[in-house]
Amino acid sequence: MTPRPGVRALGVAESARDDRSTLAGAVVRADRVVDGAAFGSATVGGLDATDAVVELVDGLDREDVRYLLVGAVAPAWYNVLDLGRVHEATGLPTVAVTFEASDGLEDALAEAFSGEALERRLERYRSLPPRRELSVNDETVYVRAVGLSDEAAADVLRTFTPEGGRPEPIRVARLLARAGASALE
Repeated sequence: MTPRPGVRALGVAESARDDRSTLAGAVVRADRVVDGAAFGSATVGGLDATDAVVELVDGLDREDVRYLLVGAVAPAWYNVLDLGRVHEATGLPTVAVTFEASDGLEDALAEAFSGEALERRLERYRSLPPRRELSVNDETVYVRAVGLSDEAAADVLRTFTPEGGRPEPIRVARLLARAGASALE
């Protein structure tokens, strides 16, 4: 079922600088009206991005947000998200959207980390739902969904993507994250 025009989604994106990554959340209605924003941060190369996303959602305190759209599964240099925990903690159907074809992150993780740091990231990464290809406005995106079916996730993404392949909540959040990170320099 396609979401109605007044339905809201929270997009989350990040912009990394030095050892901190600025997370931004943008509440956007399906009719493209921006209806709120929030900021958070995560450690570049850490494992705190899941908590940071949950805190960002909780800090907004918006019961009218129906979906959470995340612009990466490993923001802040492999700070791998636990999408299941994000969904459980927020109660929001959660959709991670990426924009490039990939063979996965396991090799890159193994090059960047070792020992327990690698094992913890691999465990989180392997717990993610399968990534599937989706056509949105003749562009290809890659989707992982928790708390809603693949069909429902596709409907949500198409509803919140007026043009191109980047959903509006993620696009606006990315702009906010970049501006926020620049302001902190």
